[in-house]
Amino acid sequence: MADIFDVIADGTRREILQLLLRRASEADTGTSVSQIVAALGVSQPTVSKHLKVLREAGLVSVREEGQHRYYSLSPEPLEQVDDWLVPFFVAEGDFEEIAELGASLPEPAARAADAVGRAAASAKNVVQSALKRLGA
Repeated sequence: MADIFDVIADGTRREILQLLLRRASEADTGTSVSQIVAALGVSQPTVSKHLKVLREAGLVSVREEGQHRYYSLSPEPLEQVDDWLVPFFVAEGDFEEIAELGASLPEPAARAADAVGRAAASAKNVVQSALKRLGA
């Protein structure tokens, strides 16, 4: 399996992941290859090649319906990236304090805090992507 950092290093793959993330927040049941092609403006063979890499890395799942394939985001492998990045954004003393706080939370509260954090990060990505598309 390819290293997760190698997989997300490619800009087209990151755009596909962001598209699938946006569509997942709209309660979509999957995105077809043709929808991805139309949204990104790249060729179908290029999209298929990148989807294969994302699928092999476990970042997307696929549902087949006849001859159509619908892709959905599977963000769990990105936790490796999150775990690697966190120390760069948190001061050393803060990191220990946060770890202690997380250890003291009941499991439902810890899951809720994790979900809120991921939702905030997702919203930030959506806003940044929209601003980038608007040229801001």
